Amino acid sequence: MDSAHRGGAGTAAAPGTQTAPGTNGGGTPPGRAVVVGGGISGLAAAHRLTAAGWRVTLLETAAVLGGKLSVGEIAGVPVDLGAESMLARRPEAADLARAAGLGDRLEDPATTTASVWTRGALRPMPRGHVMGVPADAGSLAGLLTPEGVARIARERELPPAAVGDDIAIGRYVADRLGEEVVDRLVDPLLGGVYAGDAYRISMRAAVPALFEAARSHPYLLDAVRAVQEAAAARQQAGPVFLGLDGGVGTLPLAVAETVRAAGGELRTGTRVLGLERGADGWHVRTDRGETLTADAVVLATPAWSTAELLSAESPAAAAELGRIEYASMTLITLAFRRADLDAAALPDGSGFLVPAGEDLTIKASTFSSRKWRWTDEASAAEGLAVLRTSVGRYGDEDHLDREDGELVDVSLRDLGAATGLAARPVASTVTRWIGGLPQYPVGHADRTARIRAEVAKLPGLAVCGAAYDGVGIPACIADGQRAADTAAAIRTRATDAGSDAGQ
Repeated sequence: MDSAHRGGAGTAAAPGTQTAPGTNGGGTPPGRAVVVGGGISGLAAAHRLTAAGWRVTLLETAAVLGGKLSVGEIAGVPVDLGAESMLARRPEAADLARAAGLGDRLEDPATTTASVWTRGALRPMPRGHVMGVPADAGSLAGLLTPEGVARIARERELPPAAVGDDIAIGRYVADRLGEEVVDRLVDPLLGGVYAGDAYRISMRAAVPALFEAARSHPYLLDAVRAVQEAAAARQQAGPVFLGLDGGVGTLPLAVAETVRAAGGELRTGTRVLGLERGADGWHVRTDRGETLTADAVVLATPAWSTAELLSAESPAAAAELGRIEYASMTLITLAFRRADLDAAALPDGSGFLVPAGEDLTIKASTFSSRKWRWTDEASAAEGLAVLRTSVGRYGDEDHLDREDGELVDVSLRDLGAATGLAARPVASTVTRWIGGLPQYPVGHADRTARIRAEVAKLPGLAVCGAAYDGVGIPACIADGQRAADTAAAIRTRATDAGSDAGQ
C-alpha cells in the first residue's frame, strides 16, 4: 500500500483536563469556535474548547483525522503508520489519553535498549546522555574510536565558550567534544525526531534544557550533568517513552469521539480557502461554498497552510511562517514469519539508528514486535513479527519518487547488512509523510516569538502545531491547549468589558 500525507454544546471538563477560559461566572456563555486542522494539535484545541462549553466546528482537509498519528494493519496485524511513541516525562499526552478513555491502554516499551550502526557494526547505544551529548567520555567507549573518546576528555583544556542567544547544537557539541560525538550519536538521535541536520538544528529550540544549562555552565560536560541532576531531583526515573495498546494512532480517534460526545462537529474532506476578520467575528470560507462565522479561530495547520490563510490579515506573520522549512520521510513496515526472524538472530533491543554518511540508506529500524508488548501479542497470534525502517532526511526527497518495491528492497538490503536478516517479508506497507517534519534551525525560537506577536494583534485567533514549540506529541497537545485558551480569551475580555460598562 502506498499512502502519501500532507497536512492539512458543552459538557463538563473530562478528568485530567483543564477548563478553557470563556465562561464568566454565569455571564455570557462561550460562543462559536472553528478549529482548522485535525491533527493532534487541532483535536487537543477542540477538546479544550468543547470542555468549556464552546460550540466547536473542526475542519480537516484529509479524509481522516489524526495527521501524522495514523493506524493501519499489515497481514492482519494492527500497526502504527506514523509516530509510535510519546514522551513520558511530559504529562500532556498521557493526560489527554486518560481524558479520552485510553488510560488503561498506556504502555511502557518492553525494552529500552537500542544500537547504533557505525564503523561497519551495530554497537550498543550508551546510557547517561542528553540527546546524545554525554556526561563523560567512558560511556562512549566502543561507539567512538579511541581518539574520539580521548577528545571528549579534553574539554576542560578548552576555554569556556558561550552559547549566546542560540547556536546549532551540532556545531557547539563538535567544538566542545569533537565531531565524532555529533556524527555518531547526536545527529542520528536528532534525525529520528526532526529528520534534520544536527549542524543546523537550534539547541535552544530542540534541546532547551541543555541550552539553558549551557548558558550557566562554562563546560558542556557539566551542563549535561546539571540536566541529569535536575531530572533526578524531579524523580523522573520512569520510562522515557509511552505507547498505546492498539497504537498511538488511536489517540486522535479517541479524542475525536470525546469531542463529538461533547457536541463538537468534526468535518473531514473540507478545505479552508480563506480567513478574514469582520465586524461580527471571523469568517472562515471553505471549499464547500460556505462561510462559517466564529468568535474564535484556531489554526492547527502546517506552516505553509497557515501562511496562506494569514496572508491578508497578517502579512508579517505569513512571511515568517513561509520561511519555515520541512523534511519528508518514508516509513517501510514489514511483516515476517516469526520463525524467519528468530533464525536471523536479530540483535537485542528495540532497533537501531544509522548516522548520516554511513553506508546504509535507511536512517533507523524499529523492531516493533520487540519494542511493544501489544504488537508482539498481535503479531504472534498470526505467527508473524513486525519491524519497520525509515528513510529520508532534510534535503533528501529522493525517497518520495522511489517505487514501493524499491524501498522495500533497499530496507531488506540494509537490514541484511546490519543484522544478517535474509528472509523476505510476507507483507509490506510503505507510508510517505510529505513535508511531515518542520525544521528548527538556529533562530527558530525568535521566529516563533515574532509569529505569535503578530498573531496576537488579531483578537480571537491563535496558531498551534509542530511548527512552533516542539514536534513531539505532548508538545503539540500542549500547544493546541494553549491556542484554545488564547483564542477563547476574547469571550472573557468581551464579557468583562460588558460588565465594566454596566457598572
